[in-house]
Amino acid sequence: MNKENVKKQVLDALHYRHATKTFDPDKKISEEDFKFILETGRLSPSSIGIEPWKFIIVQNTEWREKLRDIAWGAGGQLPTASHFVIILARTIKDVKFDSEYIARHLRTVKKYPADVLKEIPERYKNFQEKFGLLQSERTIFDWSSKQTYIALANMMTAAAQIGVDSCPIEGFNYNLVHTFLKEKGLLEDGSFDISVMVAFGYRAVEPRSKTRKPMGDIVKWIN
Repeated sequence: MNKENVKKQVLDALHYRHATKTFDPDKKISEEDFKFILETGRLSPSSIGIEPWKFIIVQNTEWREKLRDIAWGAGGQLPTASHFVIILARTIKDVKFDSEYIARHLRTVKKYPADVLKEIPERYKNFQEKFGLLQSERTIFDWSSKQTYIALANMMTAAAQIGVDSCPIEGFNYNLVHTFLKEKGLLEDGSFDISVMVAFGYRAVEPRSKTRKPMGDIVKWIN
């Protein structure tokens, strides 16, 4: 592996990436490429390794039209994106330290031995208490939702590396989207809620040059 080549490829992808407002509706991402993008989300890190996400890929035209009415930030993306993803985050029902989901995940996915599993609830309780995560259902959901943004960023960067455009979307009516997803049975009896959306496809027009603050404005070294 040539490290300098890899660094250049990553930086080139980040310079290429931009928040695409309108995609070319005639250009579709191949199944192989989209599986690659999803795999980078699946392999993303999460706090205490509990993977508190689910990716809902909305390709149904009728669903997209209904979402467009309640997601103003996706008005240009929903009709044109090759793939539109709603990222759900697990709620207090599943991510509280003593939840059945965490116990099952650690047992069946991470395959922790029985003696370690006995210690986990108290260890996680201390962590969640010290970080103020148990103050309300919202505080612990916000923590869960933060993890999905790690997967979101990885997916967008990976997409850019293979020439696929994307746009993260927070511009939606939470209550209406929540109700829509609940009625469709996608929140799994309260285990999930809406975190963020993201569209993927190929840009319809070239964007203006990327602008960012200089490194000195955002980095401070403590030696």
